[in-house]
Amino acid sequence: MADHDYAHLRLERPSDGVVLITLDNPDQRNAMSDDMTRSWVEAIDAIATDRTVRAVVVTGQGSAFCSGGNTNWISSEPEATVDELRERMMPFYRAWLSIRRLEVPTIAAVNGHAIGAGLCLALACDIRYAAAGARLGAPFVKLGMHAGMAGTYLLPDVVGRAAARDLLLTGRLVGADEALTLGLVSRVIAPEGFLDDVLATAAGIAGTAPIASRLTKLALAGSGHVDLEACLQWEALAQPVTLATADLQEGVAAAREKRAPVFGGR
Repeated sequence: MADHDYAHLRLERPSDGVVLITLDNPDQRNAMSDDMTRSWVEAIDAIATDRTVRAVVVTGQGSAFCSGGNTNWISSEPEATVDELRERMMPFYRAWLSIRRLEVPTIAAVNGHAIGAGLCLALACDIRYAAAGARLGAPFVKLGMHAGMAGTYLLPDVVGRAAARDLLLTGRLVGADEALTLGLVSRVIAPEGFLDDVLATAAGIAGTAPIASRLTKLALAGSGHVDLEACLQWEALAQPVTLATADLQEGVAAAREKRAPVFGGR
């Protein structure tokens, strides 16, 4: 998987079970070009079928995480009809949001600016960590357009409706510290050693029981359970599934023996 040549994208395996995806078009601040979009789909498809993957980290090369979609073609085609634009946007949205179908935990390592669709990509991940100095925002209205790539779904889901209204209606950018206060990111980390720190967290996730990890991710998908009863019904099935695994026996034995468990996903 890591040996494949992806345009404007790099895949690496920094440790057992961890895949690092780097958006690699720094001259364009990692804007989502057509080539990068095609590479992204291929990469996610490859990861989805690789059962050795237990955690995925997404970051950007250079000073930006992702500056968003490449909108040059929109302004250069003023005669395009709504139907023509819609037919182009829907595959673009679905391509980048495909990371949400991965059943392993995903982390956005927001090394720099995450703007517009770039912020939506970070929101599509399960966890977001930001480097100090990063700025995040959805300035769609300042460009004269409605939000896209599920921004009006993902942002309220992460930060709540009030904060989402503020960010989407003003189009303002927020620094990493305010993003932490809003719940937009979970941690702010010094730029020095930022990626190493995030990868260490990913390695810790990759070291947990994979069946339990996947089921927990599924339980938390979207806005979570509809109500308490739905939660209890899910957990009354999902927890016994994990109790019947060899990993459960390994976890209990490791705790008794005061050693790190070695989970096999069985």
